[in-house]
Amino acid sequence: METSASLLERLRTAPDEAAWRQLDDLYRPLIHRWLVRDPGLRGEADDVVQEVMSVLVRELPGFQRQRTGSFRRWLRTVTAHRLTAHYRSRQNRPQVIGTLPEECPLAQLADPNSELSRLWDDEHDRYVLRRLMDLIEPMFEPSTLAAFRRIALDGVAPADAAAELGLSHAAVLTAKSRVLSKLRQEAEGLID
Repeated sequence: METSASLLERLRTAPDEAAWRQLDDLYRPLIHRWLVRDPGLRGEADDVVQEVMSVLVRELPGFQRQRTGSFRRWLRTVTAHRLTAHYRSRQNRPQVIGTLPEECPLAQLADPNSELSRLWDDEHDRYVLRRLMDLIEPMFEPSTLAAFRRIALDGVAPADAAAELGLSHAAVLTAKSRVLSKLRQEAEGLID
């Protein structure tokens, strides 16, 4: 898969079905995982996730990255707003008894300085990095990925990784550079 620009830039300037599918595959599970933490949603988490994804489809072409973490914060805000709207809509359905939005365990997501928002940011970045690694894995030889993981993720010295993997010192450094470059390209705007 060739990527000439980041996913967000493709979706803003030249959206296509494959890019939207990639965004959905990347973020739907993360948002769902957050929403099911609220026992008050019961079986309605999928509905709220769909509402969040609908907002992304509608609003992302106009999204402007203003600073580091802009998309992550924007996604968290959209999720919090859709969750609040969902709880408010429940108040008009007497057969469904739910808590008020302020009492919702995820209500803190609306406050960018809350502990829960900081947890969202950390979990978002780890999750997206893992998913992007899954995405780029088929682009590299197993030995290239192994060298990258040993040096960049495990903190092994390049000389030790080279000896362990039966590669030259230059090969493990090149592997790290190539994989890291591709990760940066794919993560642009998603992880800051």
